[in-house]
Order: sequence, then structure tokens, then C-alpha cells
Amino acid sequence: MSDTTVLNEPPDAAVQESAAEVPKDGAKTDYSVSAGFAGRLSGLGLSVAFSSYQSGLLYMVGVKPGGGVNIHQMAFPRPMGLHRHGAHGLSLAADDQILHLQNVLDPEECLNDLFDAAFMPRQSDFTGQLDLHDLGIDASGKAIFVNTRHNCLATPDARHSFREVWRPPFISSLVDEDRCHLNGLAMQDRRPRYVTAVSRSDTIDGWRDRRADGGIVINVETDDIVCDGLSMPHSPRLHDGRLWLLNSGRGELGTVEFDDNGKGRFEPHVFCPGFARGLSLHGRFAFVGLSKPRYKRFEGLDLDARLAETDSAPWCGVQIIDLETKTCVDWLRIDGAISELYDLELLQGHLCPMAAAPGTPEAAKLITMPKPA
Repeated sequence: MSDTTVLNEPPDAAVQESAAEVPKDGAKTDYSVSAGFAGRLSGLGLSVAFSSYQSGLLYMVGVKPGGGVNIHQMAFPRPMGLHRHGAHGLSLAADDQILHLQNVLDPEECLNDLFDAAFMPRQSDFTGQLDLHDLGIDASGKAIFVNTRHNCLATPDARHSFREVWRPPFISSLVDEDRCHLNGLAMQDRRPRYVTAVSRSDTIDGWRDRRADGGIVINVETDDIVCDGLSMPHSPRLHDGRLWLLNSGRGELGTVEFDDNGKGRFEPHVFCPGFARGLSLHGRFAFVGLSKPRYKRFEGLDLDARLAETDSAPWCGVQIIDLETKTCVDWLRIDGAISELYDLELLQGHLCPMAAAPGTPEAAKLITMPKPA
């Protein structure tokens, strides 16, 4: 499935509505953007990719050559973690495999008079269904990923489903039980540096009873728990020498502030009106993915009270946060059938990208080759 939605951003209005996506079940999805959203992306020279396991779509949000927001959608099986790497690479955790896409267009090339990047499937690591979450690419070029079902970081294996590379010290054995809900991964110099987990539980599904304040950050290199007392933390990211993350159960974007002994405390910077999950940073701006909470699973979190205090309803979409003023300066909002996102990545240097999945006509018919030396 491939689809493109165009939002022609009005110069004098705060919102441009689009009755864009109507699935076969008849449930409609509407997209709206702030008046400055397209200009913000153009000024920063980038576009935004985000995944939704709920819709089964990878979204690429950019700006058309003539202006206006363009949303390209491509169906992938249960898309989760995203990782931009190298000059052309974008990897995606997709249900039972990790797909490695490559942008096949050179800077002067354009596809269909619209797209300045075309991310095509080039390799795949088949892992089986491990409840893949965040992922990265290490110094050897191999994928390293959060294997949530087995409470570990892992890498693909030529013979087996995966090879364990690290496990939290409180997890007593490698077993197919989601005990602590390991989810987030921060890479540094192409090595795993920090991970987030919802708890330090060592029993099956134990994390669900620790959602309110059992969340932790672990230093992978030392095995130390460097921050605790969090509520369902996600998306740890290193940026300008600081460790940022989303304290999702409280709707907070913040940093881990370390003391001289390497022990950290979470410092919230901005409240985001939704279950925050998916974070990418560029200069003074943070791009934050927001979801509407699934209340049967997430009820009772502080996020509920914070939303009530601010007389707000939870969002689904992307907010651009100015880290200096600690305010939301632009946004994309999704209403209707889609209410949950997972990961978010910035595509620097590309204003209007697209992607293709294996088995689609786009992947089959777009043939490229290296230029002669």
C-alpha cells in the first residue's frame, strides 16, 4: 500500500485540514498542521519519518517542491523502531524482520517530479517475532536491537533468530518472557550506550505493576542503573552531550542530569499532551511523537492527571519543541482512526522523501545502478 497526502499550508491560518486517509473499514484519518510547519521543515532542510504499528504504516512527512506539506505512507508489517545511518541508510524494525532501506536518488535527482529521496529495500535480517523495539547500526554495520520478548539487546545471527549481546543484570536468564519491558536504545559512536526499561522486574509481565514509577535507565557499558523513578520511559537519545528521553507515563520530555559519580536524576523540561514515544533532536529543536493512551493498559498514570490539570485531551501526532524556550513551535496532528505512533526519525537533507516495502510495485519496478566511475 502506498499513498500520498498533500496539505497545502495556508499562510494566514493556524490549521489546514485534510480528509486524507479512509481505510477499507470506513474509519477516516484527518491530518492537520500548524501554519509554520512546512516552513520549519524547509528552513531546517529536513523531513520527518515516523512509524505506527497500529496502522501498519511508515509515514514520511516533507514539503513539496512548490510548497505545502506532503505525507507519503507505505505499508510495512508492524513497523516499530527506526534508525537513520550513513549517507543513505534507513533501517526499520518490522514485525519478524529488520529491513534495511537505502535512498537510491542522488542530490540532483527527483522521482515523479516530487520526491527527492526514495528509500528502497535492499537487505533484510529475518529474526522471527521478538517484539522488536528500538534499533541501531553498530560499528561493524550490523543491526543491534531491543529484543523485548527476551529482555536483551541482540544482533541478527546467520543461523539462529538472534544472538544476545547484552542483558540487564537483574534479568536472571535468557527466557521468552517480557519481564521488564526493555524498549529504548541510545547509541553513541555506533555502540549501545543507554537503554530504558519500564521496570527492573524479573518475572513475566512484572513490568505492568511498576508502570507508575518503576522506570529506569541503564548504562550498557557499566550495567549501572543511572536513573530510576521514571514512568514508562522511552526513546533515550544522546544530543549535544546530554541524555534526553521521554518519561511517557507523565508526558514529559527531559534530560538525565548526572552527578560526579555518574548517578543521574531526571529533569523534566516540557510537558507534552500525550503518551510521548519517538524522539529525534536537531540543533535547538526536539521532534516528539505523541500517542493517545490505551486506557485499559495505561490508566492510572500521572499523564491522566496532567491532562486534566491543563484541561487538555491527549494528542496523536508530532510536536516540534524549541529546547531554548521550552515551547511547542510547530506541530502535525492526527485525528480519527490512527491514535498510536512508535518511533520517529529525521531525514536530514531530504525535503520530500518516499519509501517502498518489499513486494510492492514501487520496489519491483524502480531499477537503479551505480554511476560509472
